[in-house]
Amino acid sequence: MQNKETHTTEDLEMLRHSASHLMAQAVRELFPGVKVAIGPSIDNGFYYDFDYGPGFTEEDLPKIEKKMKEIVLKDIPIEKRVLKRDEAIEMFRKMGEAYKVELLETINDPEVNTYTQGSFTDLCRGPHLPSTGKIKAFKLLSLAGAYWRGDEKNKMLTRIYGTAFPDEESLNQYLNFLEEVKKRDHRKLGKELELFSISDEVGAGLVIYHPNGALLRYLLEDFERKEHLKRGYQFVVGPHILKLDMWKRSGHFDNYRDFMYFTKIDEVDYGIKPMNCLSHIMVYNSKVRSYRDLPLRYFELGTVCRHEKSGVLHGLMRVREFTQDDAHIFLRPDQLHQEILGIIRFVQDVMAIFGFDYEMEISTRPEKSIGTDEDWEKAEKALKEVLDDQRLPYEINEGDGAFYGPKIDVKLKDAIGRKWQCATIQCDFALPERFDLHYVDRDGKRKRPVMLHRVVLGAIERFIGVLIEHYGGRFPVWLSPVQAIIMNITDDQEPYARELYNAMASEDIRTEVDSRNEKLSLKIREGVVKKVPYMVIVGKKEMEKKTLTVRMRDGSELKDITVQDLIARIKEDNTLRR
Repeated sequence: MQNKETHTTEDLEMLRHSASHLMAQAVRELFPGVKVAIGPSIDNGFYYDFDYGPGFTEEDLPKIEKKMKEIVLKDIPIEKRVLKRDEAIEMFRKMGEAYKVELLETINDPEVNTYTQGSFTDLCRGPHLPSTGKIKAFKLLSLAGAYWRGDEKNKMLTRIYGTAFPDEESLNQYLNFLEEVKKRDHRKLGKELELFSISDEVGAGLVIYHPNGALLRYLLEDFERKEHLKRGYQFVVGPHILKLDMWKRSGHFDNYRDFMYFTKIDEVDYGIKPMNCLSHIMVYNSKVRSYRDLPLRYFELGTVCRHEKSGVLHGLMRVREFTQDDAHIFLRPDQLHQEILGIIRFVQDVMAIFGFDYEMEISTRPEKSIGTDEDWEKAEKALKEVLDDQRLPYEINEGDGAFYGPKIDVKLKDAIGRKWQCATIQCDFALPERFDLHYVDRDGKRKRPVMLHRVVLGAIERFIGVLIEHYGGRFPVWLSPVQAIIMNITDDQEPYARELYNAMASEDIRTEVDSRNEKLSLKIREGVVKKVPYMVIVGKKEMEKKTLTVRMRDGSELKDITVQDLIARIKEDNTLRR
């Protein structure tokens, strides 16, 4: 292997794939009767799926790691063999490896590769390291359930995740990064900050906002409404269910039905909306439009439902009901460049406010799609031309566009470097055709408009989750659900605390009073956990002098300031949005 400064992606994939086989060998030797399924390398690590009746626990991971290290010390050669497919099927059948047999029976190639290290043989394309001794630094991380081949109808297997690096220093850096990820986990912080909960009693993937979370969401949505009004958007609202015929006409039923929910009312079939576009189309089509009317920008904070598989649900990041800051722009073809550019600048402005870096990619036509080749080419060209004109770098993500058009996806980079899907701009010639949209041009003839689908923050739920982790729960003052907590030391100061509360609340400062008969140290400790920007302490001295002692969440203090000084400071933080 090369030194750590020059390792390529291919080097790491080979190392991690070899580590997954190492783990599988260790598991096989430790747990007789286990059956192995698949074990690929993934971003930052590897996993292997196992079928083992008694199951695994977290306590098993150190045992497996110890066995892996023993195998590494033996420096066992990893040998490749090319077998006839039928020969491989027979070999794995004799070994009792039913999952390998099933995989082989779906392969059409006449020959397949196997890799053997000591007592362990696996079906694999490769490549692999020459011996187990080359696997220098690894760590097993966690257990999870995983359906065989990702199908909920199949058996649930146990997936063991791990990671591997060329050296201990790189491994330790990554493990420190994972510790930081744990600290910022929005599910953990969401509970500590009393923002939201997800309950099995209510249903998987369905978010319940608590008062602080509902206020945070309100602040975001209020910000969004104001920013959209500045840019000439009009607000619209559509229903949550639409007749099934609409979804068939749009192509959603044929191309998106696996992600939709359906219901029947008065013997008529309806679809619960996974997207907001059809209602916006109906608004556009409600009267004759002139070329002078365009562009028309319709905006809705629209709640949608999508049938996500249970295995992909993850806190706020992947849910079954969410609200999008959704907009649809109806425009003339000659307005495409300026409108796409306007959306990009909108996204840039907003991301700067939240302190995000970002990358862009263009996603092209998927296998399941509607529309003509000519329209897809025009749509892709329009998106590329704007990015090229602005000298904005982008990657091409083949085959991941919406079924009705290609798109620009904006990937946020948070405070610790992770990427999150956020804004998207989709260029659509197909739905205007399907719904016979038109406008009257300057020559008096009917022309077909183009439609841009776009979100800026994306799903509000996911964006809140990203914000929690990006800020580590320490929201900027303008976004903090509670900006200040007033803590009286004894009951004697409670009237003064209420007086301060009234003064601050009247200036739109989001304030609470903690008048519990508890020690001040406990109140401060809880305020620190809740990451409140300003903790206002009032005792006998403060009450007599009509001043405040303020503890900031970074541990610094402001002494002997007036309530007017504090209000001015918080208002300044609100204005700066920092």
